[in-house]
Amino acid sequence: MKRSWRRALAAGAIVAAAVAVVPAVQAFGAGSLTVTFTSTSDWGTGHEVRVSVVNGTDSPVNDWTIQFALPAGTTISSSWDADVTSSGNTYTAKKKSWAGALAPGATFNWGYIGAGAFKAPSSCTVNGANCGGGTQPPPSSAPPTTGGPSNPPPTSQPPTSPPPPGGKKLVGYFAEWGVYGRNYHVKNIDTSGSAAKLTHILYAFGNVTNGQCAIGDSYADYDKAYTAADSVDGVADTWDAGALRGSFNQLRKLKKKYPHLKVIWSFGGWTWSGGFTQAAANPTAFANSCYSLVEDPRWADVFDGIDIDWEYPNACGLSCDSSGYEAFPNLISALRNRFGSNLVTAAITADGTNGGKIDAANYASAATKLDWIMPMTYDYFGAFNAQGPTAPHSPLTSYSGIPTAGFYSDAAIQKLKSKGVPANKILLGVGFYGRGWQGVTQSAPGGTASGAAPGTYEAGIDDYKVLKTKCPTTGTVGGTAYAKCGDQWWGYDTPDTMRSKMAYANQQGLGGGFFWELSGDTANGELITAVRGGLGN
Repeated sequence: MKRSWRRALAAGAIVAAAVAVVPAVQAFGAGSLTVTFTSTSDWGTGHEVRVSVVNGTDSPVNDWTIQFALPAGTTISSSWDADVTSSGNTYTAKKKSWAGALAPGATFNWGYIGAGAFKAPSSCTVNGANCGGGTQPPPSSAPPTTGGPSNPPPTSQPPTSPPPPGGKKLVGYFAEWGVYGRNYHVKNIDTSGSAAKLTHILYAFGNVTNGQCAIGDSYADYDKAYTAADSVDGVADTWDAGALRGSFNQLRKLKKKYPHLKVIWSFGGWTWSGGFTQAAANPTAFANSCYSLVEDPRWADVFDGIDIDWEYPNACGLSCDSSGYEAFPNLISALRNRFGSNLVTAAITADGTNGGKIDAANYASAATKLDWIMPMTYDYFGAFNAQGPTAPHSPLTSYSGIPTAGFYSDAAIQKLKSKGVPANKILLGVGFYGRGWQGVTQSAPGGTASGAAPGTYEAGIDDYKVLKTKCPTTGTVGGTAYAKCGDQWWGYDTPDTMRSKMAYANQQGLGGGFFWELSGDTANGELITAVRGGLGN
């Protein structure tokens, strides 16, 4: 299969912090620009700050430059989504070349990691005008963000259901091959209630071959004809020349019904990540090929950007290469340059061990060019180790007897944050499936096995919608659940553990959550409902 299995990442503590707001009058229109500094994390020896630039004028702002001074003992060590330079304790932040004009009423967010405890800037100017002083209520009361590369201005038509509050992202994979044996189609995203809860859909996967992005399955993607009964809008596909069919056309219809939804085309995955080796040799050519494919006139309106499912050939995924520490950020930089303000995201390893796969690539550098980054915090353990020991594949925290230290979600999140990846750019990953063994006699984790338990489509793996009745949970460990039924042992998440994991994501200041993949949920969306609720609604 073209899906991803072995994955891991990490996070840190979030502390409520003071916010300084600096208004400045603009000569070109009524109202003013405001700049808000919000500390989203403060761990004493360092802190993370989100800077929001709000256009309160009645005209677009094509360029902005912010100059501010930081108190003694506070310095900026890294930044993202703005060009930041310094002279002593005075910093200058300018709009990135890829960021478009800031529309009236819109907001653009950039951010930085600072050394020392958070301290508000002591002075500030915007486009040369003097700034006033003042404070802002806590972040939950701050003005909504409606602009910038990862928060495009809202459409004039309101969404059927709003996205989660506070700008949290809820991202779900749609597997292109699900339209075959699984009989899961885009319409199911609607009828299950999932479309109203998602903010983004990742369409998986496009191929990476010969150093280029390529179609994964042309029939499923844009040729399969849907009847009226199976179509999102109840209208059958036609065979007219040039007519778009397949999942692409169904996604187009889904976006029309749910205008808040964004769709991102994901390339790579476990099977096709080996293609990144050649792509990394010429990132610009790769990015150009991807842009031409994603923005093909036949379906350009379907996709809002590109995702790279990087299953680490530089750290020996399905294949090994020697492309090195900078291969991934070089690839992402080329994509950002080509895709401009469109979404550019990535799924990466979640190996939180010392000297492990997170340490093998410069993910912090790549994160400065990404809208968000997704450590695949699942598939840590499974019947790919046929004799066990049994262990849940997606533990949130460590526990006594865990087979590999550092193979749990929190370790990965904390490691990424320690490297300077901003918390609000990290999404927590969960699986809508379980992994299991057979020939197991021990109920608690850590038992031996004779091999993979039978699954509906593949040995050792099954969907939540099957497992909830086939093998109901009997215990929890490490923030996730497990089940013993007969001689089978399964580890999988339930609605309760999903809610707890999303509460953790909120506590850590993460940007939201993502999951693999939509077809594993029940027909009425039990898991996605729990994930949405855990994020705050």
